[in-house]
Amino acid sequence: MIGSVALVATLSACADTATIARVSEPRAGFAAVTERSRNAQTGTPGWHQNAAEIAAAEARSKAMLQGKTISAETAVQAALLNNRGLQAAYAELGLSAADVWESALGPVPSVGISVSGLAGDVARTLEATLITSILEAATAKPRTRVAELRFQQAQFAAAGETIALAVETRRAWIETVAAFEAASLIARTQNTADAASELAVELGRTGAMNAADQAREHAFTAEIAAERADAKLEAQLAKERLARLMGVSLGEVTFYVPDALPGLPGRPRSRADIERLALQNRVDIAAGRLELQAIAADYRLTGETRAVSDVAIRAGLEAERDAGETETTPVVEVEFEIPLYETGKLVSRRGNLAYLKAANQLADAATSARAEARAAHLEVTGKYGVARHWRDVVLPLRRTIDAEALKSYNGMITSTFELIEDARDGLEAQLGAAEAKRDYWLAETAVTEAIWGGAAASGSSEEGGDE
Repeated sequence: MIGSVALVATLSACADTATIARVSEPRAGFAAVTERSRNAQTGTPGWHQNAAEIAAAEARSKAMLQGKTISAETAVQAALLNNRGLQAAYAELGLSAADVWESALGPVPSVGISVSGLAGDVARTLEATLITSILEAATAKPRTRVAELRFQQAQFAAAGETIALAVETRRAWIETVAAFEAASLIARTQNTADAASELAVELGRTGAMNAADQAREHAFTAEIAAERADAKLEAQLAKERLARLMGVSLGEVTFYVPDALPGLPGRPRSRADIERLALQNRVDIAAGRLELQAIAADYRLTGETRAVSDVAIRAGLEAERDAGETETTPVVEVEFEIPLYETGKLVSRRGNLAYLKAANQLADAATSARAEARAAHLEVTGKYGVARHWRDVVLPLRRTIDAEALKSYNGMITSTFELIEDARDGLEAQLGAAEAKRDYWLAETAVTEAIWGGAAASGSSEEGGDE
């Protein structure tokens, strides 16, 4: 019995000091989150763990915003520093590191003996306690390995939350600027409409315009006023959404956005190999791979027998890709392989099913990543073409019409109301061009999301171990 106690003490002393040192750091795993966020060009996040750090981040973000006209990059950086929901996601990363720490420490040996029981009962209690401690100590290393894989998944999940917030904030900034731009365009047209309405009143007094024509001008003015009020409300609501994402209140911080969105770039910022980039960089794909490793370690799976593509696994783990298959769209074919283990000899049915479930989920994630990447590429290139058509074709034609209408008016060939009617049509063209430009920049954010985003696995799979 003394030898068994000594064995427990020996096994418990074999704690993984290197792992403990790594995961016991205050911000364990956060360097990987920061690196991935920088690679995605979404800014530099911060993880605040006490009241002083939270207050400092809040003060810094307010200094970035107060009284300034902010860019999309500034808005994203403020959100990464000050959004409380993101800080909660980082706390999950810390909890995952604590799980690794506990596993690496190993069991704490303890023997409890009840003196009130019979001698046989005491012996059996002592024996059971020793056996449990020995088993826990003997399995400490594989359990630590699984906890480490879950910790890596938690890092991808935290990176996914960071990228998602950055994309959402950029999208909110684009929508806010576009809303204020539309409100400004409508306001300029309202000035013209007000002038036409006043002129109609004067002409009505002289008898030069009948009541029906006057009513038409007044109705247009009223409609424009309603549109302007709605546009102003939409701009204010969009700004509120942006402020919420940045973790500030408009009652405490005053900031501004530009009057208009940036012009179109020389070419759409997307690449034909976006499908490959998505499979390489998406956090849900990376987390799915780790899920397979975690289940293999959890259920002691050994002997990787083969690797199949995501296409093959979706066909039931047996189908092979047809070598003669041709693509209907000009995208680069990307192979994505999923490792399979020999699971037929497992004693545990649970291990077999858990691994196949994770493999199919990874294949489904790969399918979604491919589709989202292709859709993002099609959208950004298509929206770019539409926005460029408005800029290069429609607006120049409208400017020509307006210039010629002004010449005719100055030559007393056309009336004031014909000139105002052309101005109305010009407003519709300007609003259409602004909306097309907004849609293009929103499509740009979708490209970033398709390449780097995706909902990462949280590591909450079934309990492991053979039964």
